[in-house]
Amino acid sequence: MNQTIDGPAIVYCQGAFNTPNGKTAHGLVRFTSRYNVIAVIDSGYAGQDAGEVLDGRKNGIPVVKSVEDAVVTALSKGIEIKTMVIGIAPDGGRFEKSQRKDILTALEIGLNIDSGLHDFLGDDPEFGKLADYKGLRIRDIRKTPNRNDLHFFTGDIDKVTCLKLAVLGTDSAIGKRTTAWIIVHGFRNAGKKAELIGTGQTAWMQGAKYSFILDSLINDFVSGEIEHAVVEAWKNESPDAVVLEGQGSLLNPAYPGGFELLAAGRPDFVILQHAPKRVEYDGFPGIPLHPLKKQIDAIEMISGKKVIAITLNHENMKDEEILPACENILKETGIPAFDVLKHGPEGLMKVILPLLKKS
Repeated sequence: MNQTIDGPAIVYCQGAFNTPNGKTAHGLVRFTSRYNVIAVIDSGYAGQDAGEVLDGRKNGIPVVKSVEDAVVTALSKGIEIKTMVIGIAPDGGRFEKSQRKDILTALEIGLNIDSGLHDFLGDDPEFGKLADYKGLRIRDIRKTPNRNDLHFFTGDIDKVTCLKLAVLGTDSAIGKRTTAWIIVHGFRNAGKKAELIGTGQTAWMQGAKYSFILDSLINDFVSGEIEHAVVEAWKNESPDAVVLEGQGSLLNPAYPGGFELLAAGRPDFVILQHAPKRVEYDGFPGIPLHPLKKQIDAIEMISGKKVIAITLNHENMKDEEILPACENILKETGIPAFDVLKHGPEGLMKVILPLLKKS
């Protein structure tokens, strides 16, 4: 069994796997050093392989229909489960009452709960009482840190000498974090040291050493926490590069994000994640996505830095449509485009590696 921070876990994603609301589960299925994921719970895909459902490649993680089935699956492999991770990330991070029974079942069985929802499960009187009675932990990842633990911007970011890349997106739930991890692994596969600066609950759940939950922070400390994470990664790890995970998108009306990373993280370059078939902002039908060129112009105007590559989210695309889409983006913008999830990071790394700073 793989050595992980918190050991074996099952991931709860009932009704949301392989949808934008299942993005936390998707991240954990693709990569995590915090948990050893044994099974994913979603009755809609029960009996299938989670990796094959997501990416067309089996990874040995089964999808099962219930919490009980997940525990039985683990026991059949001789594995004792201690934790259930909430893999659902709905709009607004709110807890659905229909899922209440499953949380109670997990606690009754004796499972700790890790949740990245905005609704804090540990504050629920029934959940909290049962967890206390059973001697279990409910860990609400999105709880705002104590003010004494937060940092204010100092300007120390300008001392960082390694390459800083920001992975931003043209929308929310578009694959920024997944692409950021693929780039980090691309650096490492090339023999370079790289660290991910995680900015959401899923990156923390995936084991990002230098991370914070941006959308849970008090606004005054957002810039300071971004700077602190980058500076600490640079001081402690001496990386060749740090890769900042974006949140939301610069022009998204419901989840505006990216400006904080540009202003406080001071990236040297930007990589922009885009879904060519997406025409409206995620979760908001009737609100059209701003054109790709306009989003690039906004990023470059605000930051003064170049968007050096476009990375594709191939949702709703056939395999034979991906490369022509990349070619069209290059013709439209003059910027090379890559689908790193489908084709790997090698092409993108040929763009990035020459940008590494000389020591």
